Amino acid sequence: MPSYRVTLAVGLLNRSTDPADVVPAAAAAAAGLATVESSDVGVVRGRARVTVRFTTDTDGAAAQVAQAVYHRVEELAEASPPRVTRRWGSRWHPLR
Repeated sequence: MPSYRVTLAVGLLNRSTDPADVVPAAAAAAAGLATVESSDVGVVRGRARVTVRFTTDTDGAAAQVAQAVYHRVEELAEASPPRVTRRWGSRWHPLR
């Protein structure tokens, strides 16, 4: 089964959002549709970036997972549109 990643930048949090809740919420949104392998937050160019790695059967299903993650994070904070990549060998390639 192919491995995918959805990545999105996270900006200003809503007033009621605890920063520690964002990554688990993103992972839970993905877990409702796919098998989550890992989730993480990092800082890239001064912005928080959430990444959820998961497996699913098709590129179309991966795109649906990415949208679910995006919509869940958008409920908690400002978020950039999701970027979805698929693993081929040792490299990650964007979905088309």
